[in-house]
Amino acid sequence: MGAFPMKTSWVQVDLKRLAENIRAVRLALRPPTEILFVVKANAYGHGLVPVAVHAARHGVRWFGVAYLHEALQVRQVLPDVRILVLGATEPSDVPLLVGRRITPVVISEKHAVELGQAAKSMGKTLPVHVKVDTGMGRLGIWWEDAGAVLDRLGAPCGLEIEGLCTHFATVEPRKPAPARVQWERFAAASAAVEQRVGGRLFRHVSSSRAALYFRDWDVDAVRPGIVLYGYGAADPALRFHTKPILQWKAHVMQVKRVPAGFSVGYYSQFTTTAPTALATLSVGYADGYNRLLGNKGVVLIGGWRCPVVGRVSMNWITVDLGHDRTAQEGDEAVLIGEQRSESIWAGELAAACRTIPYEILTDINAALDRRYVE
Repeated sequence: MGAFPMKTSWVQVDLKRLAENIRAVRLALRPPTEILFVVKANAYGHGLVPVAVHAARHGVRWFGVAYLHEALQVRQVLPDVRILVLGATEPSDVPLLVGRRITPVVISEKHAVELGQAAKSMGKTLPVHVKVDTGMGRLGIWWEDAGAVLDRLGAPCGLEIEGLCTHFATVEPRKPAPARVQWERFAAASAAVEQRVGGRLFRHVSSSRAALYFRDWDVDAVRPGIVLYGYGAADPALRFHTKPILQWKAHVMQVKRVPAGFSVGYYSQFTTTAPTALATLSVGYADGYNRLLGNKGVVLIGGWRCPVVGRVSMNWITVDLGHDRTAQEGDEAVLIGEQRSESIWAGELAAACRTIPYEILTDINAALDRRYVE
């Protein structure tokens, strides 16, 4: 590395730990229940294709994405897995859905009719899952209307109803009533729809949190997302235990000794109170490091927790090493992850920004180098 290490930050993903997380969830499930791994949003910032490929190597047969373009990326590298598009597809997508064996979710009667007509115009039948709105208030057919909608569609509608799903709005183990209401609504809708189609459907309702606390709702599949990336299941006493798989790192670009009363960053939002050493790192909000972490964030350098001082800039941040510590240009700084005996995870950054780990992870710029280790 040269005298001035200008490389940007990078992401490191531990695929061995991902496999361990998958195994932990699988062991907690009843044997017939599948893992439908949610890999939307670039696998929550971890890298869609490498994560999906490794998960498939470790027995995951179902993947959930938000959009067709994500499904196509998965299909290109995994020709035999099942892929479910959780968002709404268009009638113009039907040739690709049929040709690449990608299953869409139907979100309304109108949506069902349009997809079915597109499939019939090709002389094909399109397998679909029906999304039932049991209280989320987002996508889906209202649960009380599900049976009637199937009646109106009729048999030769161009669709093969293979699955049924819903999404919980609130999952709180200490206050389970709202989720239980949704589950009961889903059970009623399932009975009505299965009566119309004349057989059992592939049912899935539980995302990470519901799967963690309510084993009776596992049914045919669960849809873990964030827990497989290592968040929300840190307590070993829970149903399953997982660990974060992503680390985010940067280089120290420059170190300088400064006196007391020294101002740092735009609008001098930080002023030193004593002589100290400052390190400038090659990461900023353009890379996804949240601006709210200015004067709030912490990074690891040399195994020490060093506060972010001053505002977060577009491409750089400054941290206070302290008077008695030292670092060299080119040293590794950890934004998310572990160094020696210390750690900083996305949950800590999320708390500082008053948001959730999902946002911290998915905000990491997809153009940053992602390195996969086993």
